[in-house]
Amino acid sequence: MQTTACYQCALPLHGSDTTALCGRCLKDPPSYDHTLSVFQYAHPIDHLIHDLKFNRKLAIARLLGELMAQQLKKRVRSISAPLPHLIIPVPLHAARLRERGYNQATELARPIARALNIPIDYQHCQRQRATAIQSDLPASERPRNVKGVFSVVKKLPVRHVAIVDDVMTTGATVAEFAATLRNAGVEKIEVWVCARAALKF
Repeated sequence: MQTTACYQCALPLHGSDTTALCGRCLKDPPSYDHTLSVFQYAHPIDHLIHDLKFNRKLAIARLLGELMAQQLKKRVRSISAPLPHLIIPVPLHAARLRERGYNQATELARPIARALNIPIDYQHCQRQRATAIQSDLPASERPRNVKGVFSVVKKLPVRHVAIVDDVMTTGATVAEFAATLRNAGVEKIEVWVCARAALKF
């Protein structure tokens, strides 16, 4: 399970302060407000997520999504902050969605939506072009790979949302998506990821 981490980007930190920020977020704050990661991206979670994404093992999404929901429920009980009004899985490009047959972020979001009674939004956001798979690229090239890739195609009816994704490594994908949502008028953005990877440059 993920232990103490940066409040904003969930990068693992030493100490016990649950509101601490890492140096990177202090220097250059991302476009989202808070990240909750349930696991560190290490054995066996890394293998489970790989099987979910590339080997069509959708039962893994149900398991991991339910574990994410349990941690989110604990968070709801421990603080009085309001829940997001919508859950938005990070969109896949239509070509990759056809190739894979499902969006792993959406599959993770389903158990969370049921547990927290928050609707999933499929209509307002899209990925405009196909890009290289982020995990195939060095960290330095990932922001450029996703620059301008997302769009909001219909005005969002809410001002507080949660982005759901499987893994955060550099945070480039969720940062770009969150920036797109911010520009469309969303005021508060949380990021809920299954696993947070250590940064490797």
